[in-house]
Amino acid sequence: MKVVSIVGPTAVGKTDVSIEIAKTFDAEIISGDSMQVYKELDIGTAKVTEEEMQGITHYMIDKITPEEDYNVAQFKEDVQFYINKIHRKGKLPLIVGGSGLYIQSVLYDYQFIDYTKDEKYRNKLRKRADEEGNEKLYKELLKVDPEQAKKIHPNNVKRVIRALEIYRTTGKPMSEHLEGQSNTPIYNAKIIGLNMERKLLYERINKRVDEMIKQGLVDEVKGLYEAGLKNHQSMQGIGYKELIPVIEGRKSLESAIDTLKRNTRQFAKRQLTYFKNKLPVDWYDINENNRTEQYKKIKADLAGFLNVK
Repeated sequence: MKVVSIVGPTAVGKTDVSIEIAKTFDAEIISGDSMQVYKELDIGTAKVTEEEMQGITHYMIDKITPEEDYNVAQFKEDVQFYINKIHRKGKLPLIVGGSGLYIQSVLYDYQFIDYTKDEKYRNKLRKRADEEGNEKLYKELLKVDPEQAKKIHPNNVKRVIRALEIYRTTGKPMSEHLEGQSNTPIYNAKIIGLNMERKLLYERINKRVDEMIKQGLVDEVKGLYEAGLKNHQSMQGIGYKELIPVIEGRKSLESAIDTLKRNTRQFAKRQLTYFKNKLPVDWYDINENNRTEQYKKIKADLAGFLNVK
């Protein structure tokens, strides 16, 4: 069963390429973004709009409410369901997104860590991160699981908390659980990676954040905050957690925007590192001048993979 995936850092232009490919090869698109599954989280997740979809069917967008938790195991199950559904329709499944582990879990025989969730402990850690700072939790992770800590940025509170929770509930560090993970492919997959020169990518990220603020990101976060969602998983994503201090009057908007831009740039760097280390990606460097030429090259390479003339 053939599957195509488009990966790459945030703001690199995956949506445009995906629509172009979907129209050329009769594909339907599955979002490979861990945050776009949430309803009401639109601006901060750079969710594809109806206009941008250009009539192409999209899955895994607006799937759950912001109150619900959602994890990679559920994502794998849901996406594999849609892959089969798209294949039965005689169309090409096209997974598009920047959540590396999520996409890896779908394409490979990825085994999940079996542990009992401890919501009370998780909320306690979230509260501590808010009150004492992210660094304090990160230092705790360094003590119990230095191997896993090396793979996580100190400001990625969600992943730090998950690693601490796994250690608490299983008695073993997360890194030990992950040893010997299978890299057996489930599908005949081609993974297209989009990249661009770092300076240009960072300029695009900064511009995107400014555009999100103009579109009303602060009001979006405020509405979710006032609905009592501050400590929910949906509000831990980049674009949401940075603006909570503004809503609470603890930080200026200007300062929060700077933090959001910095965090997004760091996230893009981590995305690239993950894709380059974990997945067999065919990379295409995009810039403002070669976009049309690279689109043609991607489509020609895909035609060969799909045996399409």
